[in-house]
Amino acid sequence: MALNPRQLAILQSVREQGSVKTEELAEEFGITLQTARRDIQRLTEAAELERFHGGVRAVDSSTRNTTYTERQRTQSQAKQDIARQVAAAIPHGASLFMNIGTTVEAVASELLHHRDLRVVTNNLHVARILAANPQCEVVVAGGTVRHEDLGVVGEAALNFIRQFKVDIGLIGISGIDADGTLRDYDMREVMVARAIVEQSRQVWLVADHSKFDRPAMIEMAPLKAVHTLFTDIAPAPAQQRLMEDLGVRCVVATNNF
Repeated sequence: MALNPRQLAILQSVREQGSVKTEELAEEFGITLQTARRDIQRLTEAAELERFHGGVRAVDSSTRNTTYTERQRTQSQAKQDIARQVAAAIPHGASLFMNIGTTVEAVASELLHHRDLRVVTNNLHVARILAANPQCEVVVAGGTVRHEDLGVVGEAALNFIRQFKVDIGLIGISGIDADGTLRDYDMREVMVARAIVEQSRQVWLVADHSKFDRPAMIEMAPLKAVHTLFTDIAPAPAQQRLMEDLGVRCVVATNNF
């Protein structure tokens, strides 16, 4: 199906942001809501985008994640808002696991003035960022380095993580199913993330709103394994009820924090 230049530009914008409200697209491209809806209809018919209530998001694959560069750009403001909220909740003197993910990396950037932290990580970006904080001891897992995002995975990383018991396991995730199942794409990454969950006294999940109902093939953990979820937009009522039933605390960050 042939797309016009504006529709291609809309597609690119949605891919970069992950998900966008219809009103925001109309404002961004200087078009009416009716025109925006027609363009969205065209893009959904082409199987490039999918609708959700009030907006649209990029069609995701359950077997392949987006590139690291795309993940850095997607929902960047939301990730910064979440990161500030998380950093404010982390006490000085805490011990942390920090796993692979661009939202986790955003949190690392907000911890540069924390004191007496001890961070165990399998994310070389996190290690590089926190190395600039002289009040933070960084312990890096050994293993196989993924070239694309500098995540450390594999059996060696898994065994390394199992040596520690920390106050807070800070994890990112690729998708959250409607039933609360946390999912990701790489089995090697998932195995390390499971160990982080097992070896943490509390598990804090950082996930912007685009992660809800996003498909990913591999089950990492049930939502009930999480103590606190940090996100940027209040989840849908059904998801909020699920979290209440499971005893999961939900913290919604804002850019006014």
